[in-house]
Parts: sequence; C-alpha cells; structure tokens
Amino acid sequence: MRTINFAKRNFKEIIRDPLSIVFAIALPLFLLFIFQQIKIPNEAYNIENFTPGIVVFSFSFITLFTAMLVAKDRTSSLLIRLSVSPMKAVEYILGYIISIIPIILLQNVLFYILAIILGLKFTISVVFAIFVSILVSIIFIALGILIGSIFSEKASSGISSIVVQFVCFTSGMYFSADMLGETFAKVCKYLPFEPAVNIIKAVMNNNYEFVTLENVIVFIIYTIISLVLSSIMFKKKMTSDNK
Repeated sequence: MRTINFAKRNFKEIIRDPLSIVFAIALPLFLLFIFQQIKIPNEAYNIENFTPGIVVFSFSFITLFTAMLVAKDRTSSLLIRLSVSPMKAVEYILGYIISIIPIILLQNVLFYILAIILGLKFTISVVFAIFVSILVSIIFIALGILIGSIFSEKASSGISSIVVQFVCFTSGMYFSADMLGETFAKVCKYLPFEPAVNIIKAVMNNNYEFVTLENVIVFIIYTIISLVLSSIMFKKKMTSDNK
C-alpha cells in the first residue's frame, strides 16, 4: 500500500509536466513516420525491423524523464520526509517504476498503432510485444533512477542525453553493428540495448531467430544489476542528502 501511494504521488508529479511526456512520445513517433516515408533501401528500415528499434529508442527518453524526476525529488523536501518512513529502498524503486508504466503503455500503444497504419501486419504477436516491451522498459527506468540518485537535476539531464545517443548507436535501430567493424559488433552484443531490440523484434514478428539465448542472458543480467544498483544508490543518497 505504501508503494502504491508513493507511485500515485510520482504519477501526479509526472503529469504536471505534460510537455516532457509529449516530447518523449512525439519524437519517436515522428522518426517512425518519417523514415517510412523516405523508403530507405535497407532491411533495417523495414517496418517490422525498425519498429522495435524505435520502441527501445523511446525508452531512452524514459531514462531521461526518470532521472530528472528522481534528481528533483532529492533536492526537494520530499526525501527528508521519506527518510523517516518505514519504506524500504525496493519499495521506492517499485513506486517509481509503477508510476511510469502508464507512460510506457501509452507510448507502446501509439507506436504500434502507427506502425500498423504504416504497413505492419497486425497479429496477436503485436499484443505480446507490447507486454514484453513493458518488461524491457524496466531497465531504462532503473537506469534513470540510478542516474538521478547520483547526479544533480542539471547533470542528470546531460548524462541521460548520453544514454539516448548510446542507444542510437549500439542498439542496431539505424544500422547493423557489423557495419562498424567486428570489435564494435561484439561490444554491442554485451550491452543491453541490442538484445532489447532483438527480444522485442522476435516477439513482434513471431520469429525467434532474431533473438539468442545470449541476448536474453545479457539483458537479464543488466536489468538485475541496474535494479540492485539503483536501489542501493537511492537509499544511500537519500540518507547522505539528509544529513
């Protein structure tokens, strides 16, 4: 109940800044639309391949969004009040995650509706992809909490912007990592962003050749590490900031 109440408070804070929500949704939608109009002769830009990349790209804005929310909470009197509450660090993290899930769901529904309008064939796999995408988004929320716990509000914005660019170049959404050499391709395989795209692509297209067991293991490991670190750093910073 404490987690739900905290999530409700976070959601109210989120909707106080609707412009950020619109930007986080509108820019990826625009990119999905515009790249389908250009008709680039590359399989990576086919609607069934490009849509998962855009979904993951949109999650990088959620990292930015979450980081700024957490950093703002650290500078307000909120954490002073929370520091004397019986809530555990994991409850705080869950509170942030639950409050952002509605934004993730709205993002996904709009992306897949546009993709279907642009030519993506609708199957039950698209519905499954939406649910899988929500699970995938957790690592991006956790990264946002981690960044917001460590850095100030202004610094969080800059660091999160780097994450946005990092997702662009290592997820394979615009081009295959192999195009930049074998070493770069190997690095991308051991980062969570390319596996995230592959997982969603496999589910959406009902073609599990897109994903490997290695992709799943790498992604799960990064997700667990991100959640653990965000919990530890949030609790640590909440304590140190209020001394």
